[in-house]
Amino acid sequence: MKLWAGRFSKETDQAVNDFNSSISFDSRMYRQDIRGSKAHATMLCSVGILTEEEKDAILGGLTQIEEDLTTGALAFDPAAEDIHMFVEAELTRRIGDAGKKLHTARSRNDQVALDIRLYLRDEIDSLIPLVKALGKALCAKAGENLTTVMPGYTHLQRAQPITFAHHLMAYANMLARDLGRLADCRRRMNVMPLGSGALAGTTYPLDRELVKELLDFDAVTLNSLDGVSDRDFCIELASALSILMMHLSRFSEEVILWCSWEFRFVELDDAFSTGSSIMPQKKNPDITELIRGKAGRVYGDLATLLTMMKGLPLAYNKDMQEDKEAIFDAVDTTRLCISTLIPMLETMTVKPANMRAAAAGGFINATDCADYLAKQGVPFRDAYKVTGQLVALCIEQGTTLEELPLAEYQKLHPAFAPDVYDAIRLETCLGQRKVTGSPAPETVEGQIAAAAKWFED
Repeated sequence: MKLWAGRFSKETDQAVNDFNSSISFDSRMYRQDIRGSKAHATMLCSVGILTEEEKDAILGGLTQIEEDLTTGALAFDPAAEDIHMFVEAELTRRIGDAGKKLHTARSRNDQVALDIRLYLRDEIDSLIPLVKALGKALCAKAGENLTTVMPGYTHLQRAQPITFAHHLMAYANMLARDLGRLADCRRRMNVMPLGSGALAGTTYPLDRELVKELLDFDAVTLNSLDGVSDRDFCIELASALSILMMHLSRFSEEVILWCSWEFRFVELDDAFSTGSSIMPQKKNPDITELIRGKAGRVYGDLATLLTMMKGLPLAYNKDMQEDKEAIFDAVDTTRLCISTLIPMLETMTVKPANMRAAAAGGFINATDCADYLAKQGVPFRDAYKVTGQLVALCIEQGTTLEELPLAEYQKLHPAFAPDVYDAIRLETCLGQRKVTGSPAPETVEGQIAAAAKWFED
């Protein structure tokens, strides 16, 4: 019999039961549900609603249920409507009438609001070390490639010389912002809603501050309507995860390009690649392609949550049951992608010679050539035009700025001297870019040192 069946004269249609049930996905919150119930029972005893004996029976029963669920000695009942009713019914079956008192001064509305905050708080705490581990992997790979010259791109066209280390550290900076968003989300999430009741609190003299302390919350919710109907924290977490997945997707796209024969900048370890069923030469970066695709899946979870909430009047509505599958999927997908990306990055082989060759062939030192003239007193716009003419000449003759004879330089401007060749050498171009945030090796070393502090445990 349903725990709420007193108002009804007939059983719910089985199809409605199945449609209404959430036990298939909210059962993963059983530890949080039991933890919240233990805190609630302890508080009920402290204000005189439960006796010490009743409290002890409830706490002991809940502990045993948790142990049995964890070991598999107890299975979830698919006929139960949700995890809350399953735990309460099982507790009552084991300890009798004391179990029926557990739900005093509590509604499933504030109970689920509590459970999902506890659950997602734990999930954030497990995701943050993973993001840090990925950041450390980026820093380690960057440290190995401080002098690995590569072309930097705009519009996917070779633009200016950078190092592979500098490129990787751009993603480390993105991850640092992701960590900040996760931490901010956790802070705003860490407010305790239990005591809000169904929507209007309760007439019982609850000690919400005690429950807050027992469950390690920073504060209690200050409005009971908002306490049961708020899912901002789910949406905010899904948003933070969407941005994180966007960063992973951008990096994945780069790896896909770098692995291609057209680039050949990196090679993935065989353990993190796949082949073709009919083309024996293929070595495909399927992991990164899947991450790129799964980013859209997390975006969909965010869209689900926003759409679900946008038209709901206060307070609780059954629509809000749809929050769990979406946010659970966003968390699971993000965790899976990060966990797979870390070892792939760690085992990835970098091809410095191919990167250097691409950098040398793309006229990416043209800006430095113009800067050379500007430093001789030539107005930059004039220097820019002359350098453009030099590039056009090199293309016409099938050569590079490094190989073009000095006489050709001087035909276009007399300020060119033999030291122009040193000025446009790729290593010189890089070494002189020492402004904070630039790709000079010593500057990138500073970036790595700063990032190491972000990603410390």
